[in-house]
Formats: sequence, structure tokens, C-alpha cells
Amino acid sequence: MTMVRGKPLRDVSKYSRTQTPYKKNRNGPTPSRTIMTRSQCSTSCTSFFSRIPAEVFDMILDKLSVLEISVFSMVSKEITRYIADYISTVAWKNKMILQSFHHSSRIEQKSTTGHYRDLGVLFKRCTLLLPTKDRLKFIFSKLSQIPCFMLEKCVAPDCFAFSSFGVFLQTLIAGWDELECHRVFNFLCDLTNLQQKTEAVITAKPGVKWYQELQLRLFCRQVLLDPWPNQPECHFWLMQLLKPWPLVSQAHLLFILYGPLLPEGTLSWQDLVERGLPHNALWHLAKAILLLFGNLQVKGWSTDSMITIMEELIVIPHPWHVENVARLLVLCGSNLCYTVLASKALNGRLLEISRIIVYIILVCEKDGYHMSWAVKLVQEICKVFHTPPEKFYFIQQLENTFSEVTREFFEFSVAGNHFDDRETFQTLCILLDSSAHFHTKFLHMFLR
Repeated sequence: MTMVRGKPLRDVSKYSRTQTPYKKNRNGPTPSRTIMTRSQCSTSCTSFFSRIPAEVFDMILDKLSVLEISVFSMVSKEITRYIADYISTVAWKNKMILQSFHHSSRIEQKSTTGHYRDLGVLFKRCTLLLPTKDRLKFIFSKLSQIPCFMLEKCVAPDCFAFSSFGVFLQTLIAGWDELECHRVFNFLCDLTNLQQKTEAVITAKPGVKWYQELQLRLFCRQVLLDPWPNQPECHFWLMQLLKPWPLVSQAHLLFILYGPLLPEGTLSWQDLVERGLPHNALWHLAKAILLLFGNLQVKGWSTDSMITIMEELIVIPHPWHVENVARLLVLCGSNLCYTVLASKALNGRLLEISRIIVYIILVCEKDGYHMSWAVKLVQEICKVFHTPPEKFYFIQQLENTFSEVTREFFEFSVAGNHFDDRETFQTLCILLDSSAHFHTKFLHMFLR
């Protein structure tokens, strides 16, 4: 049987036409169109920027501002990768990662802080496609070599690096969810040894490690807390700082972060014990307490935890001057003030709360608060007691304390040989005025 050899097949692709086939329809043959997607186009076509030599591309980027580079980085994945490599070069870091944080004018400080805000935008955009952990590693590998951004690495009193760092961080993580912010906090703790340094300070005797106290305060306030204009974000960061520690240590740390400062910049531990301070000295501490406990529905907090922290706070390093306790409670507002005093009343501490209330009345007179506020406070505390004899005993104790405190001021004033005799006498006069105003309002309440 013989085999017949057929003709070899032609290479169809070699001779095929490039035009698209026709489709039939009722009106005759019409060409069908193939639509190419943007992704198909990008893979099949060579981008304009990829044809530019790397040296020329770098020259173009050198002419752009930080914000312009950040916008450019969002053009495509290819551009994002290129810019990430570009800002990783030593030349770019030496030029753009500014480290002049000392001996600067106010205008220069504002300019540097604005530059770090722009850097925050750039790093936010050029790392957008990376997982959070990789983003943080990439970003802080550029900043971790700046000594002024680290705790206890800079001794210059006029350094404003923490403020710049705070603006950078706020810009970078704005809009990130809570889980990502938890990762940021943990990353910063590892980067700066924040937890170890915090433990060393809060376990030491107040004021002994004054430099470490001040460094911890500045870092936490300027980097993590103060940059946030909204309370929820600030509350989140304050919670992260406090919650690893027991309540006693939380009170200690809260004082370090927000307690009053001496003119030379160190914490005013002893002044709170020895004399009454003006309301502006305790205002930031009161705001922090309100931030924490203004909403006791927050997970992890309760009325008992708030009272415990307050009780611990007002005995650091020793029991405070009663006027400072009263002023802090007044600044914290009606709800928190009542909660603390009612708790003491329920525990039978009538002598203590009577003395605090007398000083609250004094503070209202000194600082210009309406005396009706103090009257309503006493009225609410009276409701804690269930029987008329208990209520009478409380009012009697309060009046006796008025007499006792007045006598103390008078005796101290006439004793002589005291530098602050004049101030004591003025306080005595204010106390007498406050007593008259309080009792006038108090009697008016019953005579209406």
C-alpha cells in the first residue's frame, strides 16, 4: 500500500490579516471592535517614564517639592516603586530629612514643622500598597537615625523635634483604623523603648529622675497626645499609655504627663503639697481626667477605677494641700466632683469631705464661680444620707469645719514672722466672704 504525501500546511499566522473579522447582521457586514482595558494597555505598552534614563528621572524628581512628589507617587505602581527607591537614597535623606531643631527662630520652627507634615503625606502615599508592618519599617528606617526623635538622646532645652515628629505621625496615620494604630503604638514602643523608660520613671520616687520625667512627658505629649485636635484620638493614645500599668502607677503617670510645672520646666511635685496653686496650674490635669472619665461607658473603665486613680493622684508624692484637691474637683465639673465626694460620704469620711467642701466654697469665691454651684453640690450630697439625723449630722459637721478652717487661717495670720502673712490674711477675708455668700444662697434655697 502506497502512502500519498499531502501538501504541507501553510503558516497561517504568517499570512493572516491583522484586521478584525466581520460580523453579519441584517444591514450587512460590520467590523467588530475589541476594547482594550487600562491594565492590558499598561502591560502591552511601554510607559513614557520607563523610557526616560534613571539619571534624568532623578533630576526631574529633584526639582519637585515633597508634596509634588507625593502626588506623583500615586500615578501608578511603577512610579510608586521608583519614588520609594528614590527617597531611600542617602542623598535624598541628607537633603530632605531635616535635623536642625535647635536655636531656631519661630518662623524657622514653623517651616520645619510644616516640612515634616509634608513628609508625612509623602510617606503615607508612597507606602499605600504595603501592609502596615512593612509601611512602618520602611518609614521609620528613614527617621530612626535622628537622635532628637528618640527619648533621652537630646539635652538641648530649646529642641522642638518632638513637635515635628508628632505632626509627622499625625499626618501619616490620619484615617487609619484602630487595629493599625495599635500596631503603630507597639512599633513606637519597640523603637524608643517607651515601656521600659516609663516603668523606670513611675517606679522611682517622684522628682528623683526629673530629667527622665520631663523627657517622657515631652515625648508622650508632643508626639502622641497633643497633635490630635479631636478627643477620641487623644483618648485612644492616652489609654494606650496608661492601660499596661496598675491604677496606682496610672495615677503617677497621669501626673507626669499633665501635672503642673515649675518655671524652670520640671514637675511641681512639692508645691501641690505645701501651698494652694492657681487654677491654670491644674487645668491640664483636670482636662486629662475629664478626657479619661467623662464617659465611663468606655470599655475597661468604671466608677471604682476613676475614684481609685483620683484617690491615688491627690497623695502623690504626699497628701496635697486641701485647696489643690478642691480646685481639681471644681475643674473636673459637677459629675466627677459629686462622684468622688459621694463615695467618701458613703464610706463615712464626713470630716474629710466637710473640709474639702469648705475649700470648694473658697475656690468658687477665689476663681469667680457661681456660689449656687457649691450649694447644689451640697444639696446632692445630702441625698446620699437616708435619714434626717444623718443629714443633720452632715450639715453640722460642715458648719463646724467652716469654723475650724476660719480659726486656722486667723491663728496663722496673727502668729507673725511668716513671709506670706499678707496672702494668708487675704485668704481669710475671702473665706469669710465665701461663707457669707454660700449661706445666703443656702438659706435662699430653703426659703423659696
